[in-house]
Amino acid sequence: MSVMTAEILDEPGGRDPLPEHSLLGSYRLVQRLGEGGMGVVHLALDRQGKAVAIKVLRPHVAHDPAARARLSREVDTLSRIRSPRVAPVIDADIDGERPFIVTRYVPGPPLDEVVAGSGPMGADDLHRLGRGLAEALDVIHDSDVIHRDLKPGNVLMVDGDPVVIDFGIAHVTDDIRLTMTGLVMGTPGYLSPEVVEGQRVSPATDWWGWAATLAYAASGRPPFGRGPMDLVLTRVTAGDPDLSGVDSRIAPLLYAALAPDPQDRPHQRDVVAALERYAHGGLVTDVIQARPPVPPVQATQSFAVPRTSVMPLSRNGIQPRPTVAPAQAPQGPPQVAQQLAPVTPLRQAAPQRQDPADAIFGPRDDQLEPGEQRLDPRIGRPSRSGTVAALLALLVATAVTVPVVAAVALLLWLTLARTTDRSVTSLILRRHDRGPRRSDLPVAVLVTPWHLLLGLLTSVFGAIMPALLAVSGVFCAALAVVAVQGTGSPEPDALVPMGVGGLLAGLMAWWGPGGASLRRGTRSILRGVSPGPSASRVVVLLLLVAAAAVAAAGIVEGAPSWWPTGTAWADQLNLP
Repeated sequence: MSVMTAEILDEPGGRDPLPEHSLLGSYRLVQRLGEGGMGVVHLALDRQGKAVAIKVLRPHVAHDPAARARLSREVDTLSRIRSPRVAPVIDADIDGERPFIVTRYVPGPPLDEVVAGSGPMGADDLHRLGRGLAEALDVIHDSDVIHRDLKPGNVLMVDGDPVVIDFGIAHVTDDIRLTMTGLVMGTPGYLSPEVVEGQRVSPATDWWGWAATLAYAASGRPPFGRGPMDLVLTRVTAGDPDLSGVDSRIAPLLYAALAPDPQDRPHQRDVVAALERYAHGGLVTDVIQARPPVPPVQATQSFAVPRTSVMPLSRNGIQPRPTVAPAQAPQGPPQVAQQLAPVTPLRQAAPQRQDPADAIFGPRDDQLEPGEQRLDPRIGRPSRSGTVAALLALLVATAVTVPVVAAVALLLWLTLARTTDRSVTSLILRRHDRGPRRSDLPVAVLVTPWHLLLGLLTSVFGAIMPALLAVSGVFCAALAVVAVQGTGSPEPDALVPMGVGGLLAGLMAWWGPGGASLRRGTRSILRGVSPGPSASRVVVLLLLVAAAAVAAAGIVEGAPSWWPTGTAWADQLNLP
């Protein structure tokens, strides 16, 4: 029997508004197939007795213009696509009292149920699945559509062949509305890095989903693990899947296609060619370039993350699946690592973009699909990259002019950002486990001193690497200046070396060990200070003006001021 991904909310008292065998338009409902947060999917019969699937909005959801707009978008999207690999739309009524769309009934179970019941797929079945999904994606993308939510639950298996369903959050390539609003819906481990980070989606987004779906089918496990969404999403954007149960001959292909940066993923032509090479016993690395492994994501990024998290009961009485954090972070696929030469690791990105406490409520428990984790509502919000760059410019200017002040300011910012990150994450996880409560904010205030202590400790230790890199950069830059000038002695406390040191310190703090918490907390604070685009532009302008003024003061003085110490390090080290 088919189970289609859909959305439903039970009526008060558990009453089903559309009982079996009732009429909806010209369709006779037979039985319920699936349910979720906005509507319900029924198996139905048309006037000729042909089986169809009908997705119906619930009455209290149907009054929401946004829900109707999403259903209308799904109709528009499906009307573009004609493929046996995609369940097409047959009929729709968006403007009626009970909005619904009718699609072809697909008489097959979802891929996740197939794998759960029969175990991981062998090489032949995996090739058949990958080829079928590739055919579906080719048609979808040729129709100028991006699915955005390709995952095992949205792939129905009919006699071993896949059919893609659920285009509820699909993205039309010439429609910028979803990118602007930052809509984020879906299952954490199958959201692509660009969707998590609110970046622009592209066909590469769906090929990432293709790889994640095949990785699940090949191993029987989600490629980015289970557990707290904070860790799952961090693994996603760090490009750190666990492919230890995947056939070693196809693992390099999936690992490359799961790269966090879309530009680092192989082209779809190469993906298909490598899949065929795998099917015929060859090496996929003959077609695609192997991706270097990234450092494993550390589970100690947040002391507030619990070891085990159990989803609360939904209002419809369905017990969601418990989620258990692994004993340690995945170490990466050994069969991939063995085939890769040692190279410089890719940078480790962090997905969680934090918001102030008044923007972190997220969906209610009864709006989550069975088995779906509550997503961090900070995901997809503006990253404030311009403001961050302006902050870095101010740090560099301050390092050139008053280095001691710059070092103290950086340490204070590290502490403030990490404290904010821990406080916000703690509140989200508490609501994830227990649901929203009146006591949430008072409890958050009470535990702030603890988060402040942890933020200070991690910031002090986290400042070691930036400090070492800054000192090294200063001396190297001083030597480089002498080499360019061809005369003189190195002057580490000159303007250029100090600026280089400040820049390296800021970059290492941002991207180095513990940088994920800093990035999340910084973006939380910046979004709180400048909640809208206009305010953000004003803040950027003020920061740039401040940076220019501080840098000008340093240039006028000709050398940095070591206030409040009053002594330059060159003198302390007896340098010439």
